Amino acid sequence: MAPRLDLDAVRGDFPCLNQEVHGHPLIYLDNAATTQKPQAVIDAVARYYERDNANVHRGIHALAERATAHYEEARARVARFLGAAEPAEIVFVRGTTEAINLVASSLGVTFHEGDEVVITEMEHHSNIVPWQLLRDRVGIRLRVLPMDDRGVLQLDRLDELLTDRTRLVSVVHGSNALGTLNPVAEIAAAAHAAGALVLVDGAQAAPHLPLDVRALGADFYCLSGHKVYGPMGIGCLYGRRALLEEMAPYQGGGEMIRRVTFEETTFAPPPARFEAGTPNVAGAVGLAAALDYLDGLGLERVAAHEAELLAYGLAQLDNLDGVRLIGTAPERLAILSLAVDNAHPHDIATILDRDGIAIRAGHHCAHPVMDHFGVPATARASLALYNTRAEIDRLIASIHHVMEVLGR
Repeated sequence: MAPRLDLDAVRGDFPCLNQEVHGHPLIYLDNAATTQKPQAVIDAVARYYERDNANVHRGIHALAERATAHYEEARARVARFLGAAEPAEIVFVRGTTEAINLVASSLGVTFHEGDEVVITEMEHHSNIVPWQLLRDRVGIRLRVLPMDDRGVLQLDRLDELLTDRTRLVSVVHGSNALGTLNPVAEIAAAAHAAGALVLVDGAQAAPHLPLDVRALGADFYCLSGHKVYGPMGIGCLYGRRALLEEMAPYQGGGEMIRRVTFEETTFAPPPARFEAGTPNVAGAVGLAAALDYLDGLGLERVAAHEAELLAYGLAQLDNLDGVRLIGTAPERLAILSLAVDNAHPHDIATILDRDGIAIRAGHHCAHPVMDHFGVPATARASLALYNTRAEIDRLIASIHHVMEVLGR
């Protein structure tokens, strides 16, 4: 068995955690929204701007060459993290949302009226709205795989949704609103058997478990840097090279071309074809540093720690009358999405904040999930590698405080 994380050392790597909020030590439990950044990431971004700042692929001076080398090394780093066949299968984007929009736009130009895209009832809005926009432009049909009242996909319904018109199945790997971890490999196998491609929204899963996109059967896989302890404004789209080579450009501009005349333009091969304009080089550098940090800890150890925290949190919640857990899938990420009797989630979050505890309250960009469970919003505590049992104890105590304040 791998040694446990040294939590004191790990927490010391994250300067933002070393502060007080409203007179209490900060407890940060909003990790599904964004994670805090280790000093190694902060240093990598600062070092790039201090020493190497230049535009990439466009200069022959020393700074440009160093910046280009860092940028392409980051691409190779992401490829290794995801298990891609080669770095050319990694396209840098702003995050998961842009990655999905890129596929909907660039692959979507090959879709025709009556073609079908299958999504699930637990998707984030970023994996719903782009397909609705494509539906409105082209006339595709959007089909939805339902979930049960545990927040588990009804996979026995998948076969009836897959038809000879299904072009793509687009599924979240781990739900941001429920924590459900979906059996992507099983879904991908069924989709491929029906002749459809598979896109996976990996924004939530990527920080928490080892990934191998080829073993999962993902034709496309999307992640956001800021959720894997990297900077905001950077993410990536993995796409099988054969697919990327057939896809139309996403945006037009510099860097994504071979040759431009007033009569016509010929385009660069992937991934450059999809990276128009000046990229977020510092973000890519920071993302690579974040992945180095995660691999240094060991994602298996991270997953084991978070699973232990989740089990502890669930056991403590079982002792609380008047608290309902929204989403009880047996396979899940360390997300606790709660409804408290007679308490609006925004009030819960406000009271917890006064106790120094940061959670998220709202619909979590997942209105259909809220509709399914008959709630307008939930109070969500999402755990990460630097969280502790003592912090969960303080969360439970603060929920008791909520009940006292609101007179339950």
